[in-house]
Amino acid sequence: MSKEKVESKLDQVSGKVKEVAGQVTGDKHLEAEGKSEGLLGKVKEVAADVKDAVAGAVEGAKNALDKDNK
Repeated sequence: MSKEKVESKLDQVSGKVKEVAGQVTGDKHLEAEGKSEGLLGKVKEVAADVKDAVAGAVEGAKNALDKDNK
């Protein structure tokens, strides 16, 4: 798992903790902060997935070109 994915998962967990804490205490601001932090973590996770997919596609193209040149 890449560093970006680990950080995104931490953001999601931290956001969920804040969201639940806000719900339990009735703190709407903390709840909203938790929701937004969790969403940010999800966005970071998707971005890391896209980055990995692009890197894989580029590596595959390089390998195909190298194979054709031999």
